[in-house]
Amino acid sequence: MRLPPRVLSVLRPLVLLALAAGSAAITAGSVGYFDSEEYAPFILEKLPLAHEALYVFAVQVHVIAAAFALPGCLALVSTTVLKRLPRLHRWLGRLVGLAVLFALLPSGFYLSLYAKGGLASTLGFVATGGLMGVAMVQGVRTARAKRFAEHRRWVLHVLAQMGVAVVSRAMLFAFDAAGAEEDFAYLVSLWLPVVGCALVVELVTRQLPFSLPWRNHAPPAAALVVDPRQPVLRASAS
Repeated sequence: MRLPPRVLSVLRPLVLLALAAGSAAITAGSVGYFDSEEYAPFILEKLPLAHEALYVFAVQVHVIAAAFALPGCLALVSTTVLKRLPRLHRWLGRLVGLAVLFALLPSGFYLSLYAKGGLASTLGFVATGGLMGVAMVQGVRTARAKRFAEHRRWVLHVLAQMGVAVVSRAMLFAFDAAGAEEDFAYLVSLWLPVVGCALVVELVTRQLPFSLPWRNHAPPAAALVVDPRQPVLRASAS
């Protein structure tokens, strides 16, 4: 299945805008996790906890890391930032990579042990975190190796798995409005975005050209093959 280029050009800004709006909404709704006077409902429903302080700390770390990493990834996939501010792109990529690998994922894996829905939910969160971690490591490796098309693919996978939180929240609202059974709605709203977002990235990246449009891939003059029987013309210093 191939999507027409015109459809991709229309969907891309809409998807990025939806992810940005969803990230802002989730961050705004997470302010209560930092209230030292009263626990947020999300934390209250987990009580009692053997390591309550550690759990609250993990939630706070996860919220802060996600509030930075998702908008950061949106900026990293911006061609405008890459073309006009390549140094910012590189440093932002490093900061997002550190936030994901050393804050977002460790805290997320710990929180998944207490996920609503039992083992099936825990495995869902481990799956999305595992996909994100592998994609981030590969994104770093391919960027350092200057394999930019592969790098773009892996970064899109990171963004897609971060977007699972946004898609999942939207699905939960829809299921709740439809009166669906809570445990069923929770599992579907977790697993369907995890698998679906990964498949969408694979579908889209296979349709994109290998070379990046803002990079000149023409071979340098020195790489041109010449007839060894002909005299070599040396360029004068400019």
